Amino acid sequence: MPRTRVTVSLEKIGDLFTMQQNKLFVGNLPFNSNESDLQEAFEQFGEIDEIHVITDRDTRRSRGFAFITFFESSDADSALSMDGKEMNGRPLRVNFATERSGGKRRNQNSPKNNA
Repeated sequence: MPRTRVTVSLEKIGDLFTMQQNKLFVGNLPFNSNESDLQEAFEQFGEIDEIHVITDRDTRRSRGFAFITFFESSDADSALSMDGKEMNGRPLRVNFATERSGGKRRNQNSPKNNA
């Protein structure tokens, strides 16, 4: 069987790694939190590119977590110090965001949801 050689640029892998390291998952948010609250809490660590509070599709209420993307990976790294800090009485969970792998959305018509 013939072998196939794959060449991957370490620079490209480094770019992908850096992009991942700029984005943080922030969990256990108070349900009344919004982008402004997170901006205020996290801007001390550096320039923020994007804040996305995840909301329920039907109620538009926060689902209690968000993603914050910094321009610089070193700023995101510094912001990890917010892990365990309280926001409106709730201890935040702050980690580097990871890609979801193969997660399926729940079917709205499944028997579990209609019970």
